Amino acid sequence: MRLRRVLRKVALLVLVVLFAGAGYLGWVGIQRSQPLDLPAPTGAYAVGRTTYDWTDTARKDPFSPEAGTPRKLSVWIWYPVSPSTTGPRVPYAPGPWDGLHLKGPAGLLQGSFDTFRDRALDDAPVAPSRFPVVVLQPGMGFSAPQYAALAEDLASHGYLVAGFTPTYSANLTVLDGQTVGSTEQAKPDDLDEHGDRIVQVWAADARFVATTLAALDEGPLEGRVNPATKVSYVGHSFGGAASLEACRLDPRCGAAIDLDGTQYGEVVKTGLKAPFLLVGSEDSCITGSCGQQAKDDTADLERARSLIKASTAAKWCATVDGARHFNFTDYGAYYLAWPLRAALPLGDIDPERALTIQNGYAVTFLDHAIRGTAAPGAPTC
Repeated sequence: MRLRRVLRKVALLVLVVLFAGAGYLGWVGIQRSQPLDLPAPTGAYAVGRTTYDWTDTARKDPFSPEAGTPRKLSVWIWYPVSPSTTGPRVPYAPGPWDGLHLKGPAGLLQGSFDTFRDRALDDAPVAPSRFPVVVLQPGMGFSAPQYAALAEDLASHGYLVAGFTPTYSANLTVLDGQTVGSTEQAKPDDLDEHGDRIVQVWAADARFVATTLAALDEGPLEGRVNPATKVSYVGHSFGGAASLEACRLDPRCGAAIDLDGTQYGEVVKTGLKAPFLLVGSEDSCITGSCGQQAKDDTADLERARSLIKASTAAKWCATVDGARHFNFTDYGAYYLAWPLRAALPLGDIDPERALTIQNGYAVTFLDHAIRGTAAPGAPTC
């Protein structure tokens, strides 16, 4: 009799757990289908977006499975639009780009891209002026579309933002309408061993994108690059490292930003002659000092301090308290249910506030470095 009572209680508990779980998943299903907007840009311009596939015929792709294949990149461009312009918004992740959504059970806890509303206008006319270029690089495994919040805010402040997805290093890119995944050679497990090699490829990609955008002789962006201004390189994570290295190699570079990225390449030893900004998360040491939640990462500290010491131009360093690595991407704006959100490197800071702080630093710094406005409020390194 006693055993039966125990078994009945266990069975009842199992039923309660199953019903509660089913109820929670049902609630999540409703929440993930609700419309959600990308954070609004803060500048005076509206924003347009267009996309290209560009081939660098001067370089062979070192990561391609087919030897001798030219390096090809998917490039998304966000640009200023007159504020009175109206028209259809772009889909956040059109067509095969929907593959950026998480797969399997985790995907059930992420909001649908179909209901994630982008702010940019689809192929709207560019505002009647010439604008400075910003080349935007994603983190290792990420793709350019996952940085729309940053790109659109920069574009609203009068920048042509060219975000590219590093082919074979990203988990997903789309070229000629076909998806391309990552390879071990281009996305190795050990970046400390291979980072200095790969960062050279990404830096060359970035300079190619800047050159191609400036030389466009057709389409809506023809003649919209301001030839009197320097190019800026901005990136997150490994893209931040590649942005610093691209700036080192490009005499056109006027500024670089590294968002929570461990530095790699010769720039660590030689430094930069152009001004730069390092922005770290609370568990990062990439600014030459460690955040409140960071372990003593000797390797990152040494790299950052070497970069800072060797650089001759002005440099600023900032830490976003409460932020972690994914807060510098659009993941901070996605709907992510528990336990998915807890499993990802997202900090306790309000996600939209983290993006607002990041974007504010980026705009203020670039305006100072490129347009000569007041210096950013971040402390010098």
